Amino acid sequence: MPEGPEPLDWEGRALDCDSCRFRMRLDLGQCGLGWSCLNDRYAKRIERFFLLNPELADENLAHPYFETRVNAARLASVFRLPRLLDDPDPAVRSMAILRLPQASAERLMDDPDRNVRIAVAWRLPPNKLLPLVHDDDPGIRLVVARRAEEGMLPVMISDPDPEVRTHVVRRIGPDWIDRFRTDPDPLVRREAARRRPMLFVEDHDIRVRHAAAEEGCEKVLAHLIDDPEEIIRETASARLAKLEGAADVD
Repeated sequence: MPEGPEPLDWEGRALDCDSCRFRMRLDLGQCGLGWSCLNDRYAKRIERFFLLNPELADENLAHPYFETRVNAARLASVFRLPRLLDDPDPAVRSMAILRLPQASAERLMDDPDRNVRIAVAWRLPPNKLLPLVHDDDPGIRLVVARRAEEGMLPVMISDPDPEVRTHVVRRIGPDWIDRFRTDPDPLVRREAARRRPMLFVEDHDIRVRHAAAEEGCEKVLAHLIDDPEEIIRETASARLAKLEGAADVD
């Protein structure tokens, strides 16, 4: 059943099944205008073609349309993919990186396209991510913050992006949490307060103290039970009652 935009090739020309070298696939019900075609410019139709004809992936890695090369690369033999690391299109290079052995990712660590470097950051072993810690793109650094070994995270404490620092807070060793007491972003401090509440009981932001009240022990709650903000006092009281109730059960 035809779906999506008008079936045209990647240059906007009408598709001609009779001139296609895979014409016999049409008779087998494995392709057709408007739903499955490797020459169509609509990516879903190309994807469907290779799902129905995976054995044709290897011979279409040099197709002139990048979407066709990307979809072919998803299913092609991994032994044929190394040459795609030099493909002119970043989507093709990214697909090759994601399928090739991890060592191949190091070749494209300095690729000019951010999407390729993101693929590299996901593919590299965690202990090889240090060169990407200072990448200009925060999206790459965010992947590093999620995947890097814990011992590498202290170098990211002062990352300029608050979302990156938030992920660092979640994974870094507890002895480093005090370094976030002066973080300029209250949402980063709030995340830090969840891990070491006592360090943040006097934070000037209500959201940070609230997180401390939600996660704190009795010593933390003693500081917050008389907080100027009603919601902090209520949260601290509820938390204290919960801890005392649990102690009585024990």
